[in-house]
Amino acid sequence: MKRVIEVKELYKLYRVGEEVVRALNGVSFEVYEGEFCAIVGTSGSGKSTLLNMLAGLEKPTKGEVVIAGQHMEKMNEEELVRFRRENVGFIFQSFHLLGTMDARENVALPLAFRGEGRNSRMKKADQMLDLVKLQKHKKHFPNQMSGGQQQRVGVARALVLDPKIIFADEPTGNLDSRTSEDVMTLMQDVVRKQNKTLIMVTHDVQLASYADRIFHIRDGKILKIEENREKRGEES
Repeated sequence: MKRVIEVKELYKLYRVGEEVVRALNGVSFEVYEGEFCAIVGTSGSGKSTLLNMLAGLEKPTKGEVVIAGQHMEKMNEEELVRFRRENVGFIFQSFHLLGTMDARENVALPLAFRGEGRNSRMKKADQMLDLVKLQKHKKHFPNQMSGGQQQRVGVARALVLDPKIIFADEPTGNLDSRTSEDVMTLMQDVVRKQNKTLIMVTHDVQLASYADRIFHIRDGKILKIEENREKRGEES
């Protein structure tokens, strides 16, 4: 299996007054191509800090983050922006859709930042909305869609750049449990069909159970990595 992410002895220290807070306290792990991994922990466990490090949004105090062969901790801001644009898709808790754009335009937007022509952008957006089963909602604006449909648009937008890796931060935080399950099944499906690597951060152990591997984090340390054999078994 091909290694996509390698994290070695990662530390993130913050000074709060006189006190030093260890947000990450020596974290090491690897993630492989086509794998769905969940980082699960309570508020303040270090899971969001870890996701920010992986995405190059924060610099570690010490340690290495190697993604697709590139050292994130050694890149400057310009290099990180380019790296994210070319390799990474993001799915957020609060959808981040633009209210003045319909579903197609929202999905096509990241391609505009790449300087891609309108026809090509719209064609790719159509394909992604078909993939997330929103064929009938392409012309709908965010306020005409349910939370679950908006998050499907969010998933399509993350995929339109054909990223190697997708980072999802509490992707179902604003959805009810039934809709959350639908979105998780969709994400699982996408990972398998498109052979994407997906890293999701969540506080919800039930949602984490959709992943191939579950990283349990507490006080900035990974306590255990759980192989979700049930999910693996379903694939084979």
